[in-house]
Amino acid sequence: MNKKDKIYIAGHRGMVGSAIRRNLESKGYTNIIYATSKELDLRNQAAVNSYFETNQPDIVILAAAKVGGIHANNTYKADFIYDNLLIETNIIHASFVNKVAKLLFLGSSCIYPKKSEQPIKEEYLLTGALEETNKPYAIAKIAGISLCQSYNEQHNTNYISAMPTNLYGPNDNYDLQNSHVLPALLRKFHEAKINNEKKVEVWGSGKPKREFLHVDDLAEACYFLLQNYNDSEPVNIGCGIDISIGDLAELINKTVGGDAQIEYNTSKPDGTMRKLLSVDKMTALGWQASITLEEGIKNVYQAYKESISEQA
Repeated sequence: MNKKDKIYIAGHRGMVGSAIRRNLESKGYTNIIYATSKELDLRNQAAVNSYFETNQPDIVILAAAKVGGIHANNTYKADFIYDNLLIETNIIHASFVNKVAKLLFLGSSCIYPKKSEQPIKEEYLLTGALEETNKPYAIAKIAGISLCQSYNEQHNTNYISAMPTNLYGPNDNYDLQNSHVLPALLRKFHEAKINNEKKVEVWGSGKPKREFLHVDDLAEACYFLLQNYNDSEPVNIGCGIDISIGDLAELINKTVGGDAQIEYNTSKPDGTMRKLLSVDKMTALGWQASITLEEGIKNVYQAYKESISEQA
């Protein structure tokens, strides 16, 4: 990948895509193309094919996806598998037809079996049953990995797959109905502080452990992979450290500067009890995350407050 390459970012306005765009622009890449969902429906094969034929990208970064937390995944199962399968299939095949030099597919850590040994290594993929609460989404992402591998094997393409852990950062989704746990908790604790509420509800028992990676670290990892990785096997991207949801809630409460009491709603699902990715492969390649969770949450909270004041 060089500065003259035309780089197409699918999902450029999402949290991941926008972080990758910022990262590339900061490094002097100016030949970056993208289209909004109104301009290009990635579920429409004819529209995607036409876009690729017209623009002829050299590099494709597939960061577009329908995403959400436990509630959204449980409620919109058909949407999650249907939309994501269409997006992946259309973009990967159009990349092949139009001779794209390299493609990076962004998957998810939920592709791994529910009862995986911890930390989770890449080779654990397809060795056991998936977590039911996000199974349709996980199956779609597994299909995306298989698509990349299959095109590489049959057509000698260079399509790589990266599996990020749980992400947070600028342009995150703070809608309590379909957001992930970290932004949802940040909003809850912020609103509790502003409204002088003494209790904040946290879904589940607080015991599950999760790993969180700042999206700017992910963007740097993606750039590193585009420069240095050309293998069909997926590679995990994480920080190698996890935290319980209860401890995360306490950290966010402290960061917000509130004193609300945490109430655990055990009628809500916990999901997988632990999900920590092995980052041995990425470390061996020469990359490690650099933003600590404390630093990242502090920066995200500041940005969140600024965004609220701008909307007011």
